[in-house]
Amino acid sequence: FNLQILCPVGDWANAKSCGQCIQVGNKCGWCTDADFLKQGEPTSSRCDDVETLEKKGCAKINIENPHGRVKIITNKPVTNRMKDGPKVNPDQITQIAPQKLSVDLRSGEAQSFSLKFKRAEDYPIDLYYLMDLSYSMKDDLENVKNLGTDLMKEMQNITSDFRIGFGSFVEKTVMPYISTTPAKLLNPCTSDLNCTSPFSYKNVLPLTTKGTRFNDLVSKQQISGNLDSPEGGFDAIMQVAVCGDLIGWRNVTRLLIFSTDAGFHFAGDGKLGGIVLPNDGRCHLVNNEYTMSHYYDYPSIAHLVQKLSDNNIQTIFAVTEEFQPVYKELKNLIPKSAVGTLSSDSSNVIKLIIDAYNSLSSEVILENSKLPEDVSIVYTSHCKNGVSETGENGRKCSNISIGDEVTFDVVITAKGCPSKGKSETIKIKMQGFTEEVEVVLNFICECACHNEGIPKSPLCHFGNGTFECGACRCNDGRIGQKCECSTDEVRTEDLDANCRMDNGTEICSNNGDCICGTCECKKRDNPEERYSGKYCQCDNFNCDRSNNKLCGGHGECICRVCHCYANYTGSACDCSLDTSTCLAKNKQICNGRGECKCGVCKCTDPKFQGATCEVCPTCPGVCAEHKDCVECRAFKTGAKAETCMKDCMYFEMVTVNSREELPQPGDEPYITHCKEKDASDCWFYYTYAALNDTKVVHVVTPTECITGPAVIPIVAGVVAGIVLIGLALLLIWKLLMIIHDRREFAKFEKEKLNAKWDTGENPIYKSAVTTVVNPKYEGK
Repeated sequence: FNLQILCPVGDWANAKSCGQCIQVGNKCGWCTDADFLKQGEPTSSRCDDVETLEKKGCAKINIENPHGRVKIITNKPVTNRMKDGPKVNPDQITQIAPQKLSVDLRSGEAQSFSLKFKRAEDYPIDLYYLMDLSYSMKDDLENVKNLGTDLMKEMQNITSDFRIGFGSFVEKTVMPYISTTPAKLLNPCTSDLNCTSPFSYKNVLPLTTKGTRFNDLVSKQQISGNLDSPEGGFDAIMQVAVCGDLIGWRNVTRLLIFSTDAGFHFAGDGKLGGIVLPNDGRCHLVNNEYTMSHYYDYPSIAHLVQKLSDNNIQTIFAVTEEFQPVYKELKNLIPKSAVGTLSSDSSNVIKLIIDAYNSLSSEVILENSKLPEDVSIVYTSHCKNGVSETGENGRKCSNISIGDEVTFDVVITAKGCPSKGKSETIKIKMQGFTEEVEVVLNFICECACHNEGIPKSPLCHFGNGTFECGACRCNDGRIGQKCECSTDEVRTEDLDANCRMDNGTEICSNNGDCICGTCECKKRDNPEERYSGKYCQCDNFNCDRSNNKLCGGHGECICRVCHCYANYTGSACDCSLDTSTCLAKNKQICNGRGECKCGVCKCTDPKFQGATCEVCPTCPGVCAEHKDCVECRAFKTGAKAETCMKDCMYFEMVTVNSREELPQPGDEPYITHCKEKDASDCWFYYTYAALNDTKVVHVVTPTECITGPAVIPIVAGVVAGIVLIGLALLLIWKLLMIIHDRREFAKFEKEKLNAKWDTGENPIYKSAVTTVVNPKYEGK
């Protein structure tokens, strides 16, 4: 029994109107034929998958099954702009297409479209340099004074439309961040140094195309001072982000360079100065100076992330080596930001800016505005070199150069009827870019026939409802298929009798409530588990289980009975009808010695065992088992020569003249090649093939009788050979010794002839003879 449910079982059982039905699932349809329902069927029976409705007799023209769609409203092609081409207004440059779409969404039905992005060449850039002017940055200020013109020259290699601005910050102007004594308010540095009064943030130069103007104003800046090490840079970043008109931001690439050699204060630190009001994220510049630093706390990191993202500002933190770890952690929290190592005197700031800009611009990341509840969006990226990613990586592409084109597939899905059917608009954009894709979401919450409904229709019990889509939608206070009951009548005994199965005592099988003589089943905590049936007597969770799975995971539980998928049977769908697991090596089911039950062999021959009944520990081999019978039938010899006709007629025999004529592997379902000795000690060859009850033997009738070897000559030859080899080795050894001795003797004779003996007396020689004279001896 193959069951394929396209419209979710149970959900459609509660659908009382076409609108409710199409929200159950994208495969559910609603039959609008007024005569479709049979006696006793509830209104919800109009809701089912389209194929089932057609089988029940509803004509296709009477089935409401709306589908969503995607409509492109604005689709200007991406700009192919060359750097040496004519100047173009930034608003006329298009890097992402299409720009506006309308998407009709039905519950559970995904709608997809593609976005194309191409980095335009010579795209305008606005760069705002925000610098810490506390005393520790004194030497840095000297190197920044010529930054305007130098940076202009470098940026000409990237864009011909470049603007630069400058701002500075120190700290909140209250204790304990600065000294509030009158003298220190005028000059926070030591008496021998001339410093400007402390301030929170100044917009020194709004964005301009004049690099020399940048140099002039920066040259006039003076260092200030404060007491603590962390600076009030977050206040300055917030004002740069939200005061767009005063800063002069255009709808182009916006870069904010944040240069400092210290850490930062953030939300909550203001309490040290008695400031407890959270930062309001609004512009408070008066005469280009932040005036509310003493009133509002520092912004939080999350607040800054929101404002920077809302205003498409990409931040580059140019900080000294000491504070690299801190700002790298901050970078991980702020999208489209980078960190560069600033030398102690800011001499490398231009290279830092160029490198950081190239890093930021080489990666494009999609983001979208807040989605309505029950709406989801999934991205798939198609980047350079055919690389595609999904999930979180589907939002971005890396290593993108100018002129490269990438594509993103966007899939939007709604569940139910979000926003009560009202249209919603979401924005999709690339992080750091001002261009947006506007997507208008229209939710399909009602069928087309809803608009053709007849209010106060006489078909709905004297006008107690609206007749729409072939059924009654009851007015408030009325229930029933024809709105025939009032909510005050739902507990009368007469109506309850219609809700008792087989005149029993249980109302709706204790699984539902009797409403106007019709059972409405209870809902369970688990939305996957449902009661159903006219008397709520059925459910989809009380079926037999196998391996702790309902219906073994191979079927659907319908009215407490498992309806198995194809190739499965059994009360728990745990019995597979697939016999491939029972095939033996000879392609027979269970080796022909068993039955395949639920995908497992049950061996009927007790001698055989194993997964496919092929293992027989007590059986001889196939060749040995049939050897005597083959020998007696083919050659009339052997152990069974006398009983051959009685015991050996269970196979068909075919004789061949040579081994080459024997069947080869693949010729028969399963073949065993055998080599055995007959009674005359000669070899004979045969094959044994078995297919079910048919056994076939092919025999090579000429046997191979091998003559024994001549043992005595072989042994004599071996012994003689060993003796001769030994003698030869002795002669060779003797010859070598004679040659060696002659060479040594010749060498000795030569050395003797060359020897020269010295006849002189050895001065240290003493004779071995000692002569002693007896003084008493007189020679007599």
